[in-house]
Amino acid sequence: MRRFVYCKVVLTTSLVWVLLDVFLLLYFSECNKCDDRKDGSLLPALRAVMSRAHEGPGEMGKAVLVPKEDQEKMKELFKINQFNLMASDMIALNRSLPDVRLDGCKTKVYPDELPNTSIVIVFHNEAWSTLLRTVHSVISCSPRHLLLEILLVDDASERDFLKKKLEDYVKTLEVPVRILRMEQRSGLIRARLRGAAATQGQVITFLDAHCECTTGWLEPLLARIKEDRKAVVCPIIDVISDETFEYMAGSDMTYGGFNWKLNFRWYPVPQREMDRRKGDRTLPVRTIGDWPKSGWTNSKTSFTSYPQIRNVETNQCVDNMGRKENEKVGFFNCHGMGGNQVFSYTADKEIRTDDLCLDVSRLNGPVLMLKCHHMKGNQMFEYDAERLTLLHVNSNQCLDMPSEEDKMVPTLRDCTGGPSQQWLLRNMTLSI
Repeated sequence: MRRFVYCKVVLTTSLVWVLLDVFLLLYFSECNKCDDRKDGSLLPALRAVMSRAHEGPGEMGKAVLVPKEDQEKMKELFKINQFNLMASDMIALNRSLPDVRLDGCKTKVYPDELPNTSIVIVFHNEAWSTLLRTVHSVISCSPRHLLLEILLVDDASERDFLKKKLEDYVKTLEVPVRILRMEQRSGLIRARLRGAAATQGQVITFLDAHCECTTGWLEPLLARIKEDRKAVVCPIIDVISDETFEYMAGSDMTYGGFNWKLNFRWYPVPQREMDRRKGDRTLPVRTIGDWPKSGWTNSKTSFTSYPQIRNVETNQCVDNMGRKENEKVGFFNCHGMGGNQVFSYTADKEIRTDDLCLDVSRLNGPVLMLKCHHMKGNQMFEYDAERLTLLHVNSNQCLDMPSEEDKMVPTLRDCTGGPSQQWLLRNMTLSI
């Protein structure tokens, strides 16, 4: 009997040690998500381990496909916020996303004493799921000692669930979250300034109300500011599909900027920066020029009637891909963020991107981007809003999806009226 009790004790003790070893292994494998030197709690690790069991819609950034029987309802809900609200509501508020960083970024070591930050998020009639998914991603992907607070600035929203229900919800979160209410609709910049004035952190970080942070997003930003407190930093901006909420990694070989018409565009990293970084793509890309000596210059400019050109059959969009004059126009997953997928359809029936126009000089020829000459000819496309076709007048052929030979470049083919030749020109208002 005594031997039996002794064996039970040994087995129980062994089992406890095995479970402890497994937990510690998982904890330290998740340390990049929960590095919290100021808070010794293991709760972040526990949350990370538990999240591995999530296998629901949209987990690991996968696309959410709405069943056919719900398509009509989905289209109606789409009109509310101009994205697939049904798909968003199917996804967990704390969904998992893949870690797409370069290997060199994953092993970077940052200073122990980084400045803390206050996160300012402005919203107006934002969807519940996208707003709270933003907040949850900030909390779960930020080291706790670096995240001082989150300020939600309500720019005069009218929806009931953004009132008391939201106030009650944020009280349950482990990070202090304050809600500031604008008395009247004031616009993004005034609302951000109101939020900035109320912050208590050493650094102010502005985020949109419908974004998701990923592992390791915050530390490199704060590290640059620790090096130079005058620095204004911006991360690589990945893409979340407005149709399926699929997460698509952005390129570290492009950077955002404005052209002389104040259109936001993605530009390839210049050779001078490639040379300066000596092949180390983990180093930041420097921008050209300095901030005005007098301080911040805030602007919010709206550009209307700029279409996104979406193919009906493939659900992909015409994209300038950051290419230059005399290069082929591209074709890529629609991301709804404007940038390289915003074109203007002019009174001269040109399809323009900045000062370049889509141009075709021969039958079945490649669609190039050439300087706009305002003489119509090779640059004249007639859009039929009923048939959804873009007719190239000179060749009498229609803009079509890419061929098998080059799947990244739209082409011209004889007009058939099929879905591969149908294009949705969705008007966009870009807020910059």
